Amino acid sequence: MKKHFLKLSKSFIWVSLAAVLLSSCVPLKKTAYLRIVDDADTVSTFVNERKIDYRMQPGDNLYIRVVTLDATTTLLLNPLMMGGGGSVATNDAGIYLMSYTVNEAGYLDFPMIGEIFVRNMNVEEIKEEITEKLKEYLRELVVVVKLVNYNITLLGEVEAPGQYKVYQTDINLFEAISMARDMTDFANAQKVSVIRQTKTGTTVEMLDMTKRSILSSDYFYLKPNDIVYVRPVKGKQFTFAQFPYGVIFGFLSTTILLLNYFQTN
Repeated sequence: MKKHFLKLSKSFIWVSLAAVLLSSCVPLKKTAYLRIVDDADTVSTFVNERKIDYRMQPGDNLYIRVVTLDATTTLLLNPLMMGGGGSVATNDAGIYLMSYTVNEAGYLDFPMIGEIFVRNMNVEEIKEEITEKLKEYLRELVVVVKLVNYNITLLGEVEAPGQYKVYQTDINLFEAISMARDMTDFANAQKVSVIRQTKTGTTVEMLDMTKRSILSSDYFYLKPNDIVYVRPVKGKQFTFAQFPYGVIFGFLSTTILLLNYFQTN
């Protein structure tokens, strides 16, 4: 009876060890990016529209700078940038304070030409509109227009969740994830949600970053104010980021030694 009990105890220990090891593993298919499923998957070119056609909405902020041949006229057209002793602020707060805000009616107020309706216009269209209006007064000029509030929010199973500012014309999903130092060990790359504001409301698109077809998705390139949420794998609470092999094997070794001792005595 005693030997039978000890034998069952050993079997239980090994089964428990196997169960713990299996439960602590996150399947590769849920974590590896752009997997090649089989040999038949030979597609290497993916078509995607890279240009981001973002349309201005109330509350957006635009950095607008006009350069002319006359220094006095340039100063007049850039009062926000030239009012602080001729220096241009380079930090986020300074850029925000030097920007033009689109009001609730969709207008921004610009020197010399007054209010301009910019709602649902993109950056290039606004640049052309300002240039055309200023040409009524000036012959030679250069207009620079950039969107100030290009923010991306990363949440869920990423190493450094938070809101990030983008200082480029476009950014794709992989670039955004890298800004947050990649996904965590518990991330489910098959279930990544992109939450996007539209003219009519909010859309939520579920993406699978383990499939190469994501490169052709309309959501592969992100838009200003997009929110990316990475879901955790099921059973996250039962897994370990760094599995304590030393503790587990030490405990099992001690238990087996004790069982052998009781078996021989």
